Amino acid sequence: QVQLVESGGGLVQAGGSLRLSCAASGRTVSGNAMGWFRQAPGKEREFVGAISWSGGRTYTGDSVLGRFTISGDNARNTVYLQMNNLNPEDTAAYYCAARYSFGSVYLPSSYGNWGQGTQVTVSS
Repeated sequence: QVQLVESGGGLVQAGGSLRLSCAASGRTVSGNAMGWFRQAPGKEREFVGAISWSGGRTYTGDSVLGRFTISGDNARNTVYLQMNNLNPEDTAAYYCAARYSFGSVYLPSSYGNWGQGTQVTVSS
C-alpha cells in the first residue's frame, strides 16, 4: 500500500511562491504517474498538474499554466509542485495522488491513492 504525504503548504501573500512536495512510501513504484489536485470549499476537485514516470511528460491545468510547474524524482518517489505568482483564487487544499491505471491524468477517478492534503492560503 502506497502512502502519500504532502508538505510545504502554508500562508503566503499574493504574488508569492510556495513549493509543495509529495513523498511516496511503502511501495517501490508509486504508480505510472502522479498528479496534483486542489479543492476549495464548496468546489469540485480541480486538476493542477501531473507527471508521467515513463518519459517524464508533464501536464498542467489551464488555470495555473505559466505559474505552476510540476516535477518529480522517480528514484525518490517524490513529486513537487512549484507555485509562483500565487493569487487568492489559488487558496485550497492541495492533494497529490498516484495513478495505476491508464485513465486520463486529468480525472481524479484515474488515481488510486491520495494523500491527506496540505492547505495553501493566499492572502490579498
